[in-house]
Amino acid sequence: MGCGTSKVLPEPPKDVQLDLVKKVEPYTGHSDIYKHFIKDDGGAVIKAGSPSPPRHTNPFPGNPLPAQAAQPEPRKNKVAKYRAKFDPRVTAKYDIKALIGRGSFSRVVRVEHKATKQPYAIKMIETKYREGREVCESELSVLRRVRHTNIIQLIEVFETQDRVYMVMELATGGELFDRIIAKGSFTERDATRVLQMVLDGVRYLHTLGITHRDLKPENLLYYHPGTDSKIMITDFGLASARKKGDDCLMKTTCGTPEYIAPEILVRKPYTNSVDMWALGVISYILLSGTMPFEDDNRTRLYRQILKGKYSYSGEASQAWGILNATLKLPFYWRAGFDNLKLLDENLKTLYGI
Repeated sequence: MGCGTSKVLPEPPKDVQLDLVKKVEPYTGHSDIYKHFIKDDGGAVIKAGSPSPPRHTNPFPGNPLPAQAAQPEPRKNKVAKYRAKFDPRVTAKYDIKALIGRGSFSRVVRVEHKATKQPYAIKMIETKYREGREVCESELSVLRRVRHTNIIQLIEVFETQDRVYMVMELATGGELFDRIIAKGSFTERDATRVLQMVLDGVRYLHTLGITHRDLKPENLLYYHPGTDSKIMITDFGLASARKKGDDCLMKTTCGTPEYIAPEILVRKPYTNSVDMWALGVISYILLSGTMPFEDDNRTRLYRQILKGKYSYSGEASQAWGILNATLKLPFYWRAGFDNLKLLDENLKTLYGI
């Protein structure tokens, strides 16, 4: 389904001021300032926030890989390798169990709290790189403020000179993206149930002045593998968190190509309605099993988005009509918060959810 795992971060024009949050302060040797900032134990979700590097394939089809490449590293060695990289303050409190995700500047491991035996995920971000610092501070600026059933929860943070360790709730149900691939497309009832949960989370974020800016099926995780699992919004590495009184317009050019709103592409100041655009694309994918805008060539892809050029060949339905009419799916949703409330009312009327 396109290049959904890649992110776009082109250089903006010289006259555009990026709205990046402040950098992570270097470690000073003092005790962790976030140690007791959240004391509540819970259970939810986390995934690596940056795209994973491509896996290397055998360049000689039909021939076996060299012996050292063909032999996977023993699991115990991998765990020991990542455990050795962790700050002693972290390993004193958590047992490192397994590597569950990786990105350009981050690794995510499954851990267990030594005292309570509660499972969590720890996202370790390399902050010695500028991009890693920016992603880290962006996520922390959001996760410190939020507490919602459909949003990943932060438990505590450990900081060193070159790394930040974010202890998160753990979700085991996988990505919405994977379930779409497995199912092909969702029934109207299942799709609206998913959208209801995502909309609840997005509406909560928007009331706090937070715009996600990278909503996509890969960043929507299931809390557990069951069919009745709730959805969790994750990966706030590109999010914009505005304080009360700040200008609501954003200028940073960012996102994942297939989900980027037109005003971001033309580099105009934009609002949190860009999240609404992405939700329209997700709605389309859920109902049809295909992407509304897709092309391996990004120039052609962006032209499709700017023209609002898409087609829906699925069976006409009342649910599709409501989604399309209420939100102008997916071309030009601009009412933002009001549309969220209206969609919420329509879904409850149609399906009683």
